[in-house]
Amino acid sequence: MLSTTSCRANVNFREKMATAMDEEERKLQRLKAAVHYTVGRLCQSIGEDHQKEFSRQVIAAIAETTFRQCDIFAKDLEAFARHAKRSTVSVEDVKLTARRSTALSNFIQRKSEEIASANQEQRDTRKKIAGKRKNTEMV
Repeated sequence: MLSTTSCRANVNFREKMATAMDEEERKLQRLKAAVHYTVGRLCQSIGEDHQKEFSRQVIAAIAETTFRQCDIFAKDLEAFARHAKRSTVSVEDVKLTARRSTALSNFIQRKSEEIASANQEQRDTRKKIAGKRKNTEMV
């Protein structure tokens, strides 16, 4: 037979778990709403460019598909990083996730190269500035 204290503790635990699950559900709903809003705005913009209209059902279907695909991508990225025994997702994980879509893969490759180039330029600039400081300190 359970004591009154352990019953209260069990009830409190269940209430805390329910509250945490409610909070997670609210976050998920807010995220889905944000995706739906963004998809709607993109459809509106594209529709204006092409003199077309998207029905609410089409927008909802695109938003749901987008949300599910993002969930799949996120799980794949976590799995690739975990497989490599890392806790951080790397650019290589992102490239691996996009491998099935040639257009997406090419886009990510180009962006990756642009970022690497910009980072290298920043490092070169810092080295020049650091070198100038050393020279002025020596004088």
